[in-house]
Amino acid sequence: MSRRVLSLLAAFLFFSGYIFSNGLSLNSVGTRSLGMGGSFVGLANDYTAIYWNPAGIGQLKGNYLGLFSTDVIPSGKLKVPDAGIDAKSLINHYISPNVMGYLGFSPLKDLTFALGVFVPAGLGSEWSGKDLKALSGGTEVEWMSKIAVIDISPAVAYKVSDNLSIGAAFNIFYGTFDLKKPAGMKAQDGKTYVFQFSESSTGIGYGVTLGAHYKLNEMISLGASFRTKTAVKMDGTAKNAGMAVLGATESKFNRDVAWPMWISGGIAVRPTQNWVITADAQFSQWSKSENQFVAKYDNANWQGALSLAGQNVFTLNWKDATQVRFGTEYQINSSFTVRGGYYIDPAPAPTETYNILFPSMSYNAFTIGASYKVANLTFDLGYEYLSGKDRDFMLQLGNGVALPATNVMNVNSLSFGIGYGF
Repeated sequence: MSRRVLSLLAAFLFFSGYIFSNGLSLNSVGTRSLGMGGSFVGLANDYTAIYWNPAGIGQLKGNYLGLFSTDVIPSGKLKVPDAGIDAKSLINHYISPNVMGYLGFSPLKDLTFALGVFVPAGLGSEWSGKDLKALSGGTEVEWMSKIAVIDISPAVAYKVSDNLSIGAAFNIFYGTFDLKKPAGMKAQDGKTYVFQFSESSTGIGYGVTLGAHYKLNEMISLGASFRTKTAVKMDGTAKNAGMAVLGATESKFNRDVAWPMWISGGIAVRPTQNWVITADAQFSQWSKSENQFVAKYDNANWQGALSLAGQNVFTLNWKDATQVRFGTEYQINSSFTVRGGYYIDPAPAPTETYNILFPSMSYNAFTIGASYKVANLTFDLGYEYLSGKDRDFMLQLGNGVALPATNVMNVNSLSFGIGYGF
């Protein structure tokens, strides 16, 4: 996102702050792994191992190129009884194209190289300004967030023995983030006037993923993967017509954020030659990267006014979270394979930092998928449904005013992939 970037961008707003959470990351990278609930660290036996466990590349033979695209479709509801609001979010499609592949190195047969250009986080939320006028002083403004994150990831794996492989991937994150939201300005007459606030920023961060994969026997394999915390500097421009009183309606800004450390372990068990069952535990250390974000504005008037009021600081106090994932795959014949999965995705954000533009939901996720192989071509299809748990929170309106609210978000994801082995 950050994740989105990056599943982890803070967006400063007057009177309130907004950020996206793990709930807005693409939880399952790759059509096949999506169909298995993203439970892939212990299996890691296709080109998406670049993301899940780069050591898995070492168990692959030959050369392969894979393309896949995922369409993420979030839908939400917001109820604020005291403001007479019972609204639905706008339905948008967030489509992410991806490409990955690996290449065996003949002079050194135990080395396999791979390269992926893929989207590990990218989503957004949009609400009708007409439906939320009661939250913006009767003024109709845009409410929108949109995140796109691209990871350019070269990887290499070494086959230490017939049973053990190790691997590493270098991650180059490039992210964009756009936000539109009301901004309140209190005038000398004591009245609060609402203006359109907008912010757009981009950033680059670097990290490393390390992995190991071990086959106990023909029936059981184990995997472990570690991704470093990645620092990201976001740079962009913020705009607000109400800031004309300070001599500038926009200002450049920067904000240091971080993508959390991620560690995972998984097991894959084959009861029969055609059937595999997987289980993963995936831990994100949000508490070491999601505490407080500070925006620094180039315009001295913006910086002075906002820092004096403490409005350039956004406190998060996120908690560590562990996803538990399960998947299965059954090869019906040499051409056709089916799969399914389930995982639990707990929300890292506490209630006091919750917001509607980047909803940090606890999800129960259900997945299905299938593949069809013809000669050297493989066609993959996957579907994922994330059922969000209702979040009750206090919706901050500014000036110390808050109203009880309930928000829920569900997500449908459809993925299609095609691969060619050579």
